[in-house]
Amino acid sequence: MEKLILATKSFVREYMSQFDSSHDYQHILRVLSLANQIAARERSLHPDICYDAEVVILASLLHDVGDKKYLKQDEVGGQMVERFLTLHGADAELARRVQLIVTHVSYSTEIKDPAKVQEVLSEQPELAVVQDADRLDALGAIGVGRCFIFAGAKRQEDGMVGAITHFGEKLERLEGMMKTGTGKELAAVRTQRLKTFRSWWDEEAMITKHMSSE
Repeated sequence: MEKLILATKSFVREYMSQFDSSHDYQHILRVLSLANQIAARERSLHPDICYDAEVVILASLLHDVGDKKYLKQDEVGGQMVERFLTLHGADAELARRVQLIVTHVSYSTEIKDPAKVQEVLSEQPELAVVQDADRLDALGAIGVGRCFIFAGAKRQEDGMVGAITHFGEKLERLEGMMKTGTGKELAAVRTQRLKTFRSWWDEEAMITKHMSSE
């Protein structure tokens, strides 16, 4: 398994290098660290729930592989993770489980079909861990930075105001979508940081409000 994890890290490091720094290898490492932290805490709190450590690690490392936001025109993201894992010696069941988690980790997937995400969670509890970890990295000080970087890379037409609008449209909703107790606790702290930043922004942006009609 160690050989597979090393191969995965190498692959993901190269794969993520083509994207902007809101979705780079450092993001992957933060998600991995958070996922391990959440899994360890949840195991101690709920020993009746089995979190497979290998699945958590691999799904954390691969969770952005095939992300539709970054797919090239000729790429199909659907089974990229499963193909990679099988090619590097993972058994078919492990590859299937990790692909299933990666496919259902995103916010947009859950908004589109929340019942399906709940169905996968009942089969793969590791999804809760990886999903919470990924969403935590969209919050707090890191989340603020990532939001502005992504806006500059992918939504330049909306400017900085578009990034701030994204706080209310998505980021501040994530706390209520956390699946684990640990994730909820960490999200509460990071969401407050996000809201504090937005209040500072609103205060400073007021300086030009009277000019909007000129």
